[in-house]
Amino acid sequence: MTFDRVFLLLLVAGPLLWFGLFPLRPQSKVLSGPDPALWRAILLAGLGFWRPGARLMEEAGQDWDRRALYSQRLAGAGGWWWPLWVRAWERARPGDPDVALVRAAAQVDHAWRLRGAYAASMTPDVRFRWFHAALFRAREDVAKAALLNPEDPTPLVLEIRIALGLGYPRDVMTELWGELVARAPHHFDAHYSALQYWSRKWRGTDKLAREFARTAAADAPAGSLLAALPLFAWYETTLHDDYAYLHCASPQVRSMVDAAVEDMEHAEGHPALSRVQHLVAHCLHEQGRHREALRHFRAVDGWVDGVPWRYRPMARFSYRGARTAAARAVVAERLRRRPPVGTPAPGSPGS
Repeated sequence: MTFDRVFLLLLVAGPLLWFGLFPLRPQSKVLSGPDPALWRAILLAGLGFWRPGARLMEEAGQDWDRRALYSQRLAGAGGWWWPLWVRAWERARPGDPDVALVRAAAQVDHAWRLRGAYAASMTPDVRFRWFHAALFRAREDVAKAALLNPEDPTPLVLEIRIALGLGYPRDVMTELWGELVARAPHHFDAHYSALQYWSRKWRGTDKLAREFARTAAADAPAGSLLAALPLFAWYETTLHDDYAYLHCASPQVRSMVDAAVEDMEHAEGHPALSRVQHLVAHCLHEQGRHREALRHFRAVDGWVDGVPWRYRPMARFSYRGARTAAARAVVAERLRRRPPVGTPAPGSPGS
């Protein structure tokens, strides 16, 4: 390669690498990690073809974590026009518990879209009226999905999202939670949703959220990813702390990250693995463990629906910035370890 080409490459790639525009591939907010079959089903459902999604739901069987992922992601297919393809599925297979579950998830998702993503103080009253009315309607669909498949805990996971919006009292939430864990005691998405309920920003306190996470992680089997729940609780309770990045390097948070990483080693194929990788990669990077962080960033490249990016107004650029900074730090570490040109190799004459 000529000097002119090297110079041109550095001229183009240098700013991209420094300012955080790598990787060049698009970053989607639809999923948290690569899942080609689910991505294809979502795209086709948005075009009106329901059969790929139905096939995925059938294949999930009683893998409750996967069933929750598929139903909730398919629920968003088509945006505001989701009833078109869901109704086609219902006409073809009346009484199918899979489509009933997707409809229930879509109704809950629809309600939250009506509310919007702004803080309560910035949300108009009319939006809250729409939101609450839609949640009450969604309860009927959730109840129907639960009746059609009594063993499935997924409708109860959806019920927690309704509990957040309607403000279920704590005793009602406790009763709901007992019924849920009786069906799926180590369901990751259920625990993550319940963590939101017990956090200060919804119906609980920082203390309740952290205690809930610690209890869930204490008796969870390896590979359930619940060892990462205290890390999520820590992030949720320091979300608006201007100095959270300093706490990230504390011994307590480092031990949480280490526990999550160890659990992830046993969780290959878990549908929530990529969600954990996003937060772990962020924390590893903040702790200066850039090489470890980069491994997890690479695993989720192309997908940014995860904490912490989903809480940031420019999720894609936030992800790119952190990922690029980690890559830059790894390159700098390698350059520092490289011996100066002309230094004799160890053991060679003159060394």
